[in-house]
Amino acid sequence: MTHRPALQRGPFGTAPSGEDVDLWHLASDAGVTAEVLTYGGILHALTVPDLAGEAGSVVLSLGSVDQYAEKSPYFGAIVGRYANRIARGRFVLDGAEHRVPANDRGHALHGGPEGFDKRMWQAEPLPDEGPATLRLSLRSPDGDMGFPGALDVTTVYSLDGAGTLAVDYTATTDRPTVVNLSQHAYFNLAGRGDVLDHTLQVDADAYLPISAEGIPLGPAAPVAGTAFDLTSGRRLGDVLDQPHPQLAAAGGGYDHCWLLRGDAPRGELRRAARLTAPSARRVMEVWTTEPGLQVYTGNQLDGSLTGHDGDPHPLHGAVCLETQHLPDSPNRPDYPTTVLRPGQVLCSRTEFRFPHLAAARANRAPAVTERIQKKCCTG
Repeated sequence: MTHRPALQRGPFGTAPSGEDVDLWHLASDAGVTAEVLTYGGILHALTVPDLAGEAGSVVLSLGSVDQYAEKSPYFGAIVGRYANRIARGRFVLDGAEHRVPANDRGHALHGGPEGFDKRMWQAEPLPDEGPATLRLSLRSPDGDMGFPGALDVTTVYSLDGAGTLAVDYTATTDRPTVVNLSQHAYFNLAGRGDVLDHTLQVDADAYLPISAEGIPLGPAAPVAGTAFDLTSGRRLGDVLDQPHPQLAAAGGGYDHCWLLRGDAPRGELRRAARLTAPSARRVMEVWTTEPGLQVYTGNQLDGSLTGHDGDPHPLHGAVCLETQHLPDSPNRPDYPTTVLRPGQVLCSRTEFRFPHLAAARANRAPAVTERIQKKCCTG
């Protein structure tokens, strides 16, 4: 058998800027593969075997760079400089007001209309030892989308032998600024259709209620006894059907931030969520160093967008599990700070783990042993 390199590069069209877009393919011994674009740092595909060993991509995608540039609701992108919303696109830092162009109902979303999801990232494969690893880098100049300070950002995708996809962010600045970075993959563990049969568990006892424009109303509210109580895992189709005013405020589903349980030491991973799709026989866990998890259930998807395979992306066709700091934190001194100052280094890590793969390997092991024994006995 010919050994395929763990990291390969190929072409994927041309960005609006005229630059060539590369697609990087990462592979692991567990059969998990990832495809990453240099445009937007987009996770274009994440192929994961199910319990029977049949592989399929578990993230929504589009077929071309033009579609990502013109039509994408942030499919798979790295979003920043500030993930989520800043109310009215304004904030005050050290006594100075800064304004970010509004691009969502009068507010700034994911860093404004020309956020990191629409930038070309510089790619560098890291040495072969250990997991397949790709480092993306970006320089955001002072005043970019109204944010102060030049920001140097790296995003590192790595895929280890167990099939865990890790995303590591670092950032430094030459002036005080605010930073909030996140991976905006749309997950569907079945690969098609909607996610209403998926079961979602979120390790959080509180969430942020929002206005009809997606801005937090104030302090966190307890999830107990509400449609937002996912502490034990609930089928999405059951909870999204409930007549809760906060579901209506988000357009008929979740688009809310949960405050993750406990105060993990800085840099220490904690589990944020567990997503299960019984029909697809796949399980995914999200682990992170971040304090919040924005859950979005594809409330604006309507089937008009199609994947690279031609399948439409319907209403509730995916669920986003965006690890991040809290929305509108620059205007909320009671929220964990997102201020980054010169001399400081922002470090953040999120892992997407697939625990069913270990079970699948264990289940296949007796069959492999039996075949070996049979061959030995008859040979």
